[in-house]
Amino acid sequence: MFPGLGGFNPKKMQAMMKQLGMDQTEIDASKVIIEKNDGSKIVFDNPNVAKISMQGQDTFQITGQPQEETGISEEDIKIVAEKTGKSESEAKVALKETGDLAEAILKLSE
Repeated sequence: MFPGLGGFNPKKMQAMMKQLGMDQTEIDASKVIIEKNDGSKIVFDNPNVAKISMQGQDTFQITGQPQEETGISEEDIKIVAEKTGKSESEAKVALKETGDLAEAILKLSE
């Protein structure tokens, strides 16, 4: 990546970054959650997070094992409530428990 470093040497990498006007700071984070537009989430538990500042711009680097969580749409909640005759709050709980539209309807229809 950077010529002349002779392998990965953290101290040399830090010096090179400083010369380029870059500053890297480790952030002590226990969880990072990325909320997507479709309502789902990407969750990193116990991630390694680095903030990289360069030319007035901050960039965050997240490394770790991501878990994808499915979001519950308002439309799904309404469908389950209509099909079962239950309240929207009951439908939401069933959707959270089952993670599936059909299973939530079956659960509330019992």
